[in-house]
Amino acid sequence: MFNVIITGIASMLTDISSEMVYPLIPLYLAALGAPPAILGVIEGFAESTASLLKVFSGRFSDKLRRRKPVAIVGYAGSTIGKVLLYVSQGWGLVFAGRMVDRLGKGIRTAPRDALIADSVPEGRRGKAFGLHRAMDSLGAAAGVAIAMWLVSRLGRSIVPHDYQRIFLFSLIPAVLGVAALLFIRERKRDGKVRELPRLSWKALPAKLKWFLFVITLFALGNSSNQFLLLRAKNVGMSILAVLAAYLLYNTVYSILSYPFGHLSDRIGRKHLLVAGYALYGLVYIGFALTHKPALVWLLFALYGVYSALNEGLEKALVADVAPPEQCGTFVGLHSTLTGIGLLPASLLAGALWSLLGPSAPFWFGGCLGLAAAVGLAIVL
Repeated sequence: MFNVIITGIASMLTDISSEMVYPLIPLYLAALGAPPAILGVIEGFAESTASLLKVFSGRFSDKLRRRKPVAIVGYAGSTIGKVLLYVSQGWGLVFAGRMVDRLGKGIRTAPRDALIADSVPEGRRGKAFGLHRAMDSLGAAAGVAIAMWLVSRLGRSIVPHDYQRIFLFSLIPAVLGVAALLFIRERKRDGKVRELPRLSWKALPAKLKWFLFVITLFALGNSSNQFLLLRAKNVGMSILAVLAAYLLYNTVYSILSYPFGHLSDRIGRKHLLVAGYALYGLVYIGFALTHKPALVWLLFALYGVYSALNEGLEKALVADVAPPEQCGTFVGLHSTLTGIGLLPASLLAGALWSLLGPSAPFWFGGCLGLAAAVGLAIVL
């Protein structure tokens, strides 16, 4: 479990950095005068384009027979992205900063997850991925808490320069996260680049094929979490209250990820995943219906339960059915298919918000979440 803990520390530090920045981006863009549709463009392109890299970086690490160097390059991208946010004066450089940050995530995710899968036996993968997600989301909670403290210290109306100062502080944990990866102990292998079987849809295990099909359709309604933050602001919450609600989400996510992962090793992944998607649908419908800040707190907490039920368990399920020599490829394929839908999903969410009102994207996402729960109950 040593590598699991080290990758968890690296992810925790990187998420401290990222979550000091992430919940402030929609507010920063609003301060710069950008409309919600621009947020959809930025988040959609950044997340979806980065997802295209995940299958290729995973396959590259399978061929190279090394995970660590590829992961380090990816984590370094997060640091460079924060630099671009710090020097931004308009939404163009915000777009560039988010793209570089997410491209780094696209490079690192599959090799890191394959490294975790390589480091533990199959019967403990749920626990391993749950522990990693717990440390990751603990870092996210800490990052939001630090952002809240910095915002409260300003004690006045926040202007774009204030956001940039926070972006600068976020560089410190980002650099430490890259440094932590140097301590990973990767198994020594021969230096030969491995030839892998050609990846094709027909060659995938039937269970994995249907699973990927359902969650790819679901991804069309799974827009960026920043729309949740924008919705919280839309119903009348202050900047500090929005950050506090997001902190609650990350705290719940962190606390429950490990026990849910452990539970999935004992009872299987199916029932927990189905419950997670059903909960997602109900939470999004709740965001569509609510006009009261008090209910937003409950919805963010329940959204944390959904994330704990799904994030690590999906990766553990894919690792279970993947051939060991192609673990990075299969994990990367999963991340690519779930992430690629973020472009149309976020563009659609921004358009629905602008054309039909703030509730529209959440009705759409909620219905797809409930449909995904039914689909997984059938195919798994």
